Amino acid sequence: MHGEISYRYNIIKIQNLDTFFNVRGGFRNGVRDVYFIRALGGKADTGADILKNDRKMDQAAAAGQLFYRRISQLPRITDQADIGFYQKAYENWKKSGKAELKTKPADRLFGDVLSAATEKTAGQYRSAHENTTETMVKNYVIKLWFWTDTLLKDAIPGWSEHASVKVVGANVMTLQEYLFFYFLTLLGCDVLLLNEKEDVKAPERILALSEPLRLGAFGGWEIPEYTPVRPAPPARERKADIKNVPQAPAVLERSSIKIPERAPRQKPVEQTPQRPAGRERERSFEELALLASSIVLIYVLDAAGEPAATGSGIMIGEKGFILTNCHVVQAGTHYAVRIEDDDQVYATDEIIKYNPKLDLAVIRIQRRLAPIPIYDGRKKLVRGQKVVAIGSPLGLFNSVSDGIISGFRTINDVSMIQFTAPISHGSSGGAVLNLCGEVIGISTAGIDSGQNLNLAVGFEDIRVFAKGFY
Repeated sequence: MHGEISYRYNIIKIQNLDTFFNVRGGFRNGVRDVYFIRALGGKADTGADILKNDRKMDQAAAAGQLFYRRISQLPRITDQADIGFYQKAYENWKKSGKAELKTKPADRLFGDVLSAATEKTAGQYRSAHENTTETMVKNYVIKLWFWTDTLLKDAIPGWSEHASVKVVGANVMTLQEYLFFYFLTLLGCDVLLLNEKEDVKAPERILALSEPLRLGAFGGWEIPEYTPVRPAPPARERKADIKNVPQAPAVLERSSIKIPERAPRQKPVEQTPQRPAGRERERSFEELALLASSIVLIYVLDAAGEPAATGSGIMIGEKGFILTNCHVVQAGTHYAVRIEDDDQVYATDEIIKYNPKLDLAVIRIQRRLAPIPIYDGRKKLVRGQKVVAIGSPLGLFNSVSDGIISGFRTINDVSMIQFTAPISHGSSGGAVLNLCGEVIGISTAGIDSGQNLNLAVGFEDIRVFAKGFY
């Protein structure tokens, strides 16, 4: 059934960004109209134009008219369970010709469309590389499926040949990335690539798969960061049952939390924020430990309301904004948040902003918060500087430890602070503080094979990412 849907590209001339966002690819007589556009360069007002259309797409998505996704970068596949799943799926596809994703659509036709799209994209990949090996093709197909599962998991369950899906990619430079977005067009998505620095590095024959749209000179502007608006409809709202939440669990049992469906959203708790005073004054460890009241414990819940993991978070904004790691929120579908000296459990599925490369995310709960200030960089951080880490390792609520900055590392192009204050699994998203009680980093990773080799994303990236929330 691979030939059941065919694709017709760019039947309307796209002359500006508004046209792309306004047009809808239709489906008739087995033919799907799609758009695949490379927007090249830009002008001073191009960023504002993009943000205007982001909001328009968010409103249309909230009304159920389409699905919209703007992608700043493609995620890396690192989880061994994911790798195992896609390796097995690849072997099955080679034997049977039937491709599959982890995310399951309601429309059975999607399987045929996915299989055909995979075969066609793999063919383009082979033709663009000399001496392509089967292993190279296998690794690339696995990436295609993982990226699709990860980035379009909310769109795939409702997929149909009539659905409108708009995908925007930022600064797509490599052949592999470009062919992934081509792959999405073969699933019926309209795709716009925003290349403000340079064009895709690919053979002309493959570049011809998309239509160029010259917006202006390269390098004259920057693509604005996109914060999707994700209104939570009443059917998805949930409320945590605090009777079953342990007060300070050493080990989180799977039956600890149950989130009943369709529970009303909690009203905001009005609480006067208490900001630490005297930023320049160094504090005692006893005083710093009191700041644990601004560090939260996050229960990461799966679709059934069962706890899948725990993490930590930092209050950064009075209006319910909590900073944590992207890998924490990616582990579940919704979250239950506990705050020290507060018996209420706050349920949320609001991911306000995220950045997988920096491993940062912001979630929001309906409560007035007392945020910790983020360090302003008035003095350079140095090796040997004393720090305090606060988090909830292994579900042990708000454990406090001290240490020093032991180094500065660059890992996957991200600047990291290496520190010695002990952390464990569950500390991810916790605060690393200077002795003035300011956030200089967010605990992100620990190296299990080494003693007290821990890493944090630094305050510089946090300030840029969280601008507007603190």
